[in-house]
Amino acid sequence: MDAAPLPLDLTRRPFRTSEAVARGVPLKRLRAQDLWTPTRGVRAVDLPTTIVEQARAFAAAAPTEFAFSHVTAAQLLGIPLPYAVEAECLVHIVTPTSANRIRRAEVQGHRGLESREVVEVHGLPVVAPADTWADLGEYVGPGKPVGLDDLIVAGDAVVNIVGGAEPLRRAVERRVRPRGKVTLTYAIPRIRVGSWSPMETRARLMVVRAGLPEPLLNDDVVSRSGEWLGCGDLVWREQRVVTEFQGVEFHTRSLDRRHDGVRRERIEHGDGIVVEIAAEDVFETHCRALKLRELGGHLGVNPHVLDVMGSGPQFLVPAQFARPRRPRR
Repeated sequence: MDAAPLPLDLTRRPFRTSEAVARGVPLKRLRAQDLWTPTRGVRAVDLPTTIVEQARAFAAAAPTEFAFSHVTAAQLLGIPLPYAVEAECLVHIVTPTSANRIRRAEVQGHRGLESREVVEVHGLPVVAPADTWADLGEYVGPGKPVGLDDLIVAGDAVVNIVGGAEPLRRAVERRVRPRGKVTLTYAIPRIRVGSWSPMETRARLMVVRAGLPEPLLNDDVVSRSGEWLGCGDLVWREQRVVTEFQGVEFHTRSLDRRHDGVRRERIEHGDGIVVEIAAEDVFETHCRALKLRELGGHLGVNPHVLDVMGSGPQFLVPAQFARPRRPRR
């Protein structure tokens, strides 16, 4: 026998069992196998699979004052995170300090909502981008999943949303003894507006740490006669050098390769130089050395003065910037 129909609006969203009962739905109907239980006391007709659907399911069971925070907020805001963090299955929810933390098997509860700005994303309350970035400091340090470069990657994404690094600085300064403060503070002046992907950020960090001039990000490339030739990931206007990161997501399809080839021909025909960068050029020492020397030659920098080893990915803040430990008594 088919299960009794639910009120139409309950078929379109997650709902509390108490709400359904109050509207006359029998408890037996709520135990039927055609309904999912995303969390205790909540039912849904469809299994929540995306982060937005999961958040809506938990919002149905959340208290009046709450916001999604930390990893969940970053995912809802589109802030890139390391895989080890994104693979975490918990939903992060922050409530006021005066209230109890949410205690559910699938939830990581936090307190301190009153000290964070909240925005609406997909109709859900979410900790604002700058405060979410500051919250990532809780995942920083030896044995933890977020490193310095991960914070800078996330910061580059956030400043594209908020327009600059000053909101990040204010978010950190508002906190009382925030976790990861040294790394957060060190990262802020190294964050830039204009990066469109995590690997563009990592490529920028590589060339700057090696001692090459800092490039413009996703800037227009123009011929000497003023003709627009394209847009480059990293651009050195004076030297007319452009680097393009060849990522798997946007540069492996035949259409993408044809587009890249046409753009490269335009730039080189306009007396520019295009240098392609791949992931191994950033993460593997030998490839990184070859790529940096190639770039140094095009930019007029003596390849022998480049800091190849110091240009690699950085997980920890340099020791001289770390907080000094208290001497033992």
